[in-house]
Amino acid sequence: MRDQKRDGTRPSGRRKDNPDRRESVNMNAPTDDRLEGRNSVMEAIRAGREINKLWVLESTDGRKTDPLLGKIISEVSKNNTPVLRVGRQVLDRMSQTHNHQGVIAQVASHEYADLDDIIAKCHDEGRDPFIVILDGLKDAYNLGSVLRISDAAGVDAVVIPTHRSIGLDSVVAKASAGAIEHVPVARVTNIASTLRDLKDNKGFWVFGTDAEGTTPYDDADFKGACAVVIGSEGEGMRDQVRKECDFLLSIPMQGKVNSLNAAVAAGIVIFEAMKIRKG
Repeated sequence: MRDQKRDGTRPSGRRKDNPDRRESVNMNAPTDDRLEGRNSVMEAIRAGREINKLWVLESTDGRKTDPLLGKIISEVSKNNTPVLRVGRQVLDRMSQTHNHQGVIAQVASHEYADLDDIIAKCHDEGRDPFIVILDGLKDAYNLGSVLRISDAAGVDAVVIPTHRSIGLDSVVAKASAGAIEHVPVARVTNIASTLRDLKDNKGFWVFGTDAEGTTPYDDADFKGACAVVIGSEGEGMRDQVRKECDFLLSIPMQGKVNSLNAAVAAGIVIFEAMKIRKG
């Protein structure tokens, strides 16, 4: 494939202008300093993330505490973290994901990684970096799924743009099932210029996923330093990003619906790339 080596809503049931409702919606908007759900909180603890405060569901029927929830309480108590036992209604009001599973943790905001540091670390370890770049994903569950896929496949980093993209908030954390604690996420101002720098100065090959791609994803050569670009939901990659790709990959499909969810497409390409890199 290669002929040269590169060097380098409106809420229902309430009036739209109800100020109390607007305040409530703003207070419960997803933030990056809160984790919800047992897996998300447990993985944060395992990753060494500092838990500032923990709210857990108070048992009212005499039943024993769930084992995983009990382990969470035990672990945070070692650091004298305040643990507040509250009723379900309190947790429901606090919840930003609407699926708290009886536990909400207050944490420090997620820190974004530095892409150059990640690449340097890979080189120090004697291996070629493999990164996934998301061109404007806006759905929290898609980003959470991509983080889970990246963690499972061993991706070195996920890159997202600073603007026009979902960030690392509580919904993404819940959707990632804890993978957010293990996959470095870097934020960059401009995806196209980042790709240009990766190609011209860091020796990367860039593969974009595109419905009109001419290279079947399972025919691509993913050896060496690689970046796989996944476009946004519905719109795909922007033109300026597409122009920076060395190869445009297609996923042949036999069905009548000629499109795939962004996270599903990412999973197909990422695992195929990892198989080829290890082969």
